[in-house]
Amino acid sequence: MKEQLMTMLNMQDAMNKKVHADWIDRRFEWYRALWLECGELIDHYGYKWWKKQVADMEQVQLEVIDIWHFGMSMLFDGREIEQIAADLCQQLERRTVPEAGVLEAAEALACHTLAEREFSLTLFWSLMQASQMDFDQLYRAYVGKNVLNFFRQDHGYQDGSYLKNWGGREDNEHLVEIVASLDQGAADYAEQLYQSLSTRYESLTRLSVQQPE
Repeated sequence: MKEQLMTMLNMQDAMNKKVHADWIDRRFEWYRALWLECGELIDHYGYKWWKKQVADMEQVQLEVIDIWHFGMSMLFDGREIEQIAADLCQQLERRTVPEAGVLEAAEALACHTLAEREFSLTLFWSLMQASQMDFDQLYRAYVGKNVLNFFRQDHGYQDGSYLKNWGGREDNEHLVEIVASLDQGAADYAEQLYQSLSTRYESLTRLSVQQPE
């Protein structure tokens, strides 16, 4: 677990540096991004008792991964990545995770984040379990979403030229399909995923441009 945590922390650091090389010194409001992701998760799960809704658990789990991105970013405080990973392992070993439903777990994490402006691993773990995810699923899904985030940056996410909807669907939905079609244990899994995203993106966005008005 410690090695996988170090891998994810290193990948998150690399992603943040791609956006801003001095990201740690800038002290971005990661807490704000985190609690808003909790709101998006609730929207995918469904909360409207006045209409028929079906929980989209694939999208719920992707929102959990987005929350993990921001949560990890909040943990960088001058310590070495190995120390952060070791501390996380210790917390997980002695954790007492409250049982909760998806909505209650998301709200608890959002409330804590807003009030304390810090990341609660325990509350995140509760949300993860409520969303039917274990650590291995977290790791595999994080690697996939990290690759998508790099892909977005490489294709104009910051200057606004990136198209998030391909062929009428969000890139997150395409990511889920592509991940399911690949061998996630392959040594070049990340490279295969990036290439598959690139091929699909170029094909679908080209078709969209070519369609007559």
